[in-house]
Amino acid sequence: MRGKKPFPFHILVFLAPATAVYTAFMIYPLLDSLRLSFFTQSGQAREVFAGLQNYVKLVSDPLWAPRFWGALRNNFVFFAVHMLVQNPIGLLLAALLSAGGRARGVYRTLIFTPTVLSVVIIGFIWQLMLNPLWGIARDGLEAIGLAAFFQPWLGRAETALITLSLISVWQFVGIPMILFYAALITIPNELTEAARVDGASAWSIFWRIKFPLILPAVGIVSILTFVGNFNAFDLIYTVKGGLAGPDFATDIMGTFFYRTFFGFQLQLGNPTMGTTVAMMMFLIILSGVLLYMLVWQRRVETYEL
Repeated sequence: MRGKKPFPFHILVFLAPATAVYTAFMIYPLLDSLRLSFFTQSGQAREVFAGLQNYVKLVSDPLWAPRFWGALRNNFVFFAVHMLVQNPIGLLLAALLSAGGRARGVYRTLIFTPTVLSVVIIGFIWQLMLNPLWGIARDGLEAIGLAAFFQPWLGRAETALITLSLISVWQFVGIPMILFYAALITIPNELTEAARVDGASAWSIFWRIKFPLILPAVGIVSILTFVGNFNAFDLIYTVKGGLAGPDFATDIMGTFFYRTFFGFQLQLGNPTMGTTVAMMMFLIILSGVLLYMLVWQRRVETYEL
């Protein structure tokens, strides 16, 4: 008994405030949303237990399923554009900045500046720039002889989602750039110098030495992109409103949840179906995080060993 250490009760004292705040604002709302998704509303706003009926209705009912599957498909397109455009550009910029140069601090600041701006301001400015009546996009293309390529990109169902995705890429490309840059500058110079002595080109040094060493950062950026894009809402709502037009072409899970829970224009809100949409978003994000932890993270740890 003398050899046993006393229980560190002081740790509980320090953890209690953070645990209480996190439980009140995160754990409890999540559990209550899960509970509410198993109920449906009857007359006089009474809640009646419905089991999985809301989930079945969401994925199969003719009134709900088209909007749900359309929003989910658009969300994957939104995520794919960020993965295939934003992250490679961020990696390229990080590689260029890590190579050195006197003005790299200025370039880092300029590239990262849009990230700290309000999404409402970004959406409003780009909406003005791309406006076919008074925007500067048409004049800019005319100045370089590409006026024939101008279209009302935000007004066409075929191009609106891609256009908004690229606007989001322009704003947030600074985040993967900084993360990749932080990983690249931690690589010892001795490795790259030894490769140069052996006659390796800059391209070979990057892909054979630097890139394998920053694979953990690549995984972190990928999962952050996934979570961030499946939680996206503000840019779509700022530019296209709650209906995410034209003809729901820019509707993603965030805007679908907003319309369902709070209602929009003449449509009344449905809290039980809204929480069902929210829980579907949570399950999708959770599946992506678990896939990252079980597949990518294990491979990276195996590679490092």
